[in-house]
Amino acid sequence: MSLVEYSGVFYRPLHPRPTILLITLCPGGRVNAMPASWNMPISEEPPTIGISVYKEAYTYQCLKHHPEATVNVPSQEHADLVYALGSVSGRSVDKVAKYGLRLIPSDTIKTPTWADALAVYETVVDKEIEVGEVGLFVLRVLKVKVKEGLVDKWGINLGKTNILLHGSGRVFYLVDSRRMLAKQS
Repeated sequence: MSLVEYSGVFYRPLHPRPTILLITLCPGGRVNAMPASWNMPISEEPPTIGISVYKEAYTYQCLKHHPEATVNVPSQEHADLVYALGSVSGRSVDKVAKYGLRLIPSDTIKTPTWADALAVYETVVDKEIEVGEVGLFVLRVLKVKVKEGLVDKWGINLGKTNILLHGSGRVFYLVDSRRMLAKQS
């Protein structure tokens, strides 16, 4: 089999991608939640996460207004909620009220935590890198919290729960729960 030039949307071969809920504080005191699959760990020292946010998105405005956020990892049982949250703008809809998001106080920042997340990162914006139509926000991790019993030294225990990998549109994938260890050299 040979390689051929791909004519689809350039980023699709990089999907599916882990999906998070980015919770922010916005002008007027509103809390907003935006699903984001364009996210990645950047560095261990300092611990940082990168999240790409479209400059026209309400979340972008919120991060500029109040430069901190919680990065919340949803489980497979939240697929419908995650899709719904990504289908409307927080600029016109109070997503917390409309979708009944259960929020609790964070330990280190003013932005709340989603109570139903598998894992939560309390973060502050370290810097923004403007790239085309997006801002790549570098978020410095202040604290990480996880649901007890669902995360071990390897990460999310996929024998007990699963994460959402976003394909495109309404399509999500799950991670195979079998663990495979590569041979050591």
